[in-house]
Amino acid sequence: MLGSTHGTLTTDSRRTRALACGEGSGPVVHGRPAQTGDLDVSGRPLHADVPDLDRFFRPRSVAVIGASDAEGRPNTGVTRQLADWAERVGARLYPVHPSRQSVFGVPCRPSVADLPEQVDLAVVLVGDPFPVIEELAEAKARFAVVFASGFAETGPEGEAAQRRLAAAVERSGMRLLGPNTNLNAFERFRDDLQGPAIALITQSGHQGRPLFALQELGIRLSHWAPTGNEADLETADFLSYFADQPEVGAIACYLEGLKDGRSFLLAADRAARRGVPVVAVKVGRTETGARTAASHTGKLTGADAVVDAALRQYGVIRVDGLDELQDTATLLARARPPRADGVVVYSISGGTGAHVADLATEAGLRLPVLSEAKQAELHQWIPEYLSVANPVDNGGHPVGDRRGRKIIDAILDDPEVGVLVCPVTGPFPPLSDRLVRDLVDAAEQTDKLVCVIWGSPVGTEPAYREVLLGSSRVATFRTVGNCLTAVRAYLGHHRFTTGYRSPFDDAPRTPSPSYRKAQALMRPGEQLSEHAAKQLLRAYGIRVPREQLVTSAAAAVRAAGLVGYPVVMKASGARIAHKTELGLVKVGLTSASQVRDAYRELTDIARYEDVPLDGVLVCQMVEQGVEMVVGVTHDDLFGPTVTIGLGGVLVEVLRDTAVGVPPFGEDQARDMLAGLRGRALLDGVRGRPPADLDALVEVVLRAQRMALELGDELAELDINPLMVLPQGQGAVALDALAVCSP
Repeated sequence: MLGSTHGTLTTDSRRTRALACGEGSGPVVHGRPAQTGDLDVSGRPLHADVPDLDRFFRPRSVAVIGASDAEGRPNTGVTRQLADWAERVGARLYPVHPSRQSVFGVPCRPSVADLPEQVDLAVVLVGDPFPVIEELAEAKARFAVVFASGFAETGPEGEAAQRRLAAAVERSGMRLLGPNTNLNAFERFRDDLQGPAIALITQSGHQGRPLFALQELGIRLSHWAPTGNEADLETADFLSYFADQPEVGAIACYLEGLKDGRSFLLAADRAARRGVPVVAVKVGRTETGARTAASHTGKLTGADAVVDAALRQYGVIRVDGLDELQDTATLLARARPPRADGVVVYSISGGTGAHVADLATEAGLRLPVLSEAKQAELHQWIPEYLSVANPVDNGGHPVGDRRGRKIIDAILDDPEVGVLVCPVTGPFPPLSDRLVRDLVDAAEQTDKLVCVIWGSPVGTEPAYREVLLGSSRVATFRTVGNCLTAVRAYLGHHRFTTGYRSPFDDAPRTPSPSYRKAQALMRPGEQLSEHAAKQLLRAYGIRVPREQLVTSAAAAVRAAGLVGYPVVMKASGARIAHKTELGLVKVGLTSASQVRDAYRELTDIARYEDVPLDGVLVCQMVEQGVEMVVGVTHDDLFGPTVTIGLGGVLVEVLRDTAVGVPPFGEDQARDMLAGLRGRALLDGVRGRPPADLDALVEVVLRAQRMALELGDELAELDINPLMVLPQGQGAVALDALAVCSP
């Protein structure tokens, strides 16, 4: 086949420092290798902290604090497993217990202070880890594992205890796995399996069991990191480390929450630079799932739309179930890079082929129509009345003789074909046996991907258990859905990583002149008036209409003459959020009398509603274009985010938006637009001219620069509507709302 509770705090002072990359081809910043101290404009690291975990997974010495061999004691089974594991990895074992002479025949040390050497790994089995952590710090242990629960997963008191534990660990210089973790890192990994391996990261040990069992199907696993509450070592640390290991072909993750969004993205970026696929189940797609995850982990789950966008931006392949995680990670770990992106469905049944082809097309896979020459070649062995355009229907009989292999080879020889998918809905010996043998033999002779879907509900047939699972070149699946999900991820991963350029490479490192202008406009803890918010946009080069702020009817008439009729008039004040609902907008004014009347009406309404004004805006009226919205908000996990979508009331009605997590480049901004359901409006519909996409992308990038530079100073920015004019004419921010952080 190719195919308890946890808790974590959301801060870690290690994340606030710029740390050196591990050895190897590191990130590049502004055309040179990233170095310790490379920070973006907000003072955050631009590359991943990669801890040296070699001595965690392959220690030379292991101390077990609270070791036991007494029957019936909970620590006895744990001690036995650790002793067996230490023997397998060649580590010296030191049981530690104040009242035992020996444990499982190994001399016991009465305390940590009595250890004869500096240990690489200390496993803490006692209920109160604090005194032991202090002792291990004195002994200069390199790594510790704390299994004890009762920390952040239990509420405020547990969170406080975990903060104390994290602080003690940081003072010591030691690295800690846990608390509230388990023994998964010390499982027995098979060493008789070949090929690239899967490295596994889980925040729930039980959820990793199905992937660990892949070894029984011949799939190699190299590491398992059960991160627990992540008081110190977190998912990002293991992700960065695994991405550097030569034996790791893919990283599979089960994530209930992220401790630090930025650290995770830096780690995902490191994996993308190295072409190592990362596949993840991330809990929290629904409100119920998010609530469950938060109570189960004590972490911030994060708004799922932001999480989804962040994962996609850095090439993390998100799947929904553990079965998809198994099959997708296995395929990505073992399959060679694709030679082409065309997919051919080959079957012995026209109905099966048509069904799978429909599903493949819906999944976004490209099924090219085979050339007339290729179809003529296939019809040498397949009756003329059967379709071989794609899907290819062989009618059944050719698989029973030499024709079967010739058909497979001919399909794989087509330069447009990169993937062959063959659904076998059920066993039908001897034809199915001959078919899978031909597929396996052909896969050994090609560098293209051959996928077989073995649909039998039994799964005990020799053709499946021995032939298909015995092949390291055929990707075998049990369901069509999992196969197509994995193939789509496989092709998408290689498209993504080919020529991958990290968004962190171009992240701004010093404030721009715009930042100094913008700072003068900020009012901590206040919402800016529309006039002030537009000044903020101007500071960052975002175009706004011609307009003037006036405080009298006579000044409004003079301003209208300068701006040019027709005009729009709007009340401007720091406490106004929804002007239209209050009647504080007047559109299409064409004369001085209309302007005077509008001024009086707007100020009267403001007095009645008790809304203080800084004046009335007399604005240029801009009508021809597509209304969009561009916004900046702060996510608890990832910091500033940029949202783009259809503007006006449509953003509230349709919620057709896309999210980007800074830093990102022009390509990512265009990808955000491509993901909108209403994207076609920008191309021009019903005779309307296409909109100025370049100008829209430029506004998104300028809003991102503002978000990065102002950081925590800017709580929220809403440009709605942003009128995107016809191609070549730019984009104009017709309205803006900005809220400053306290």
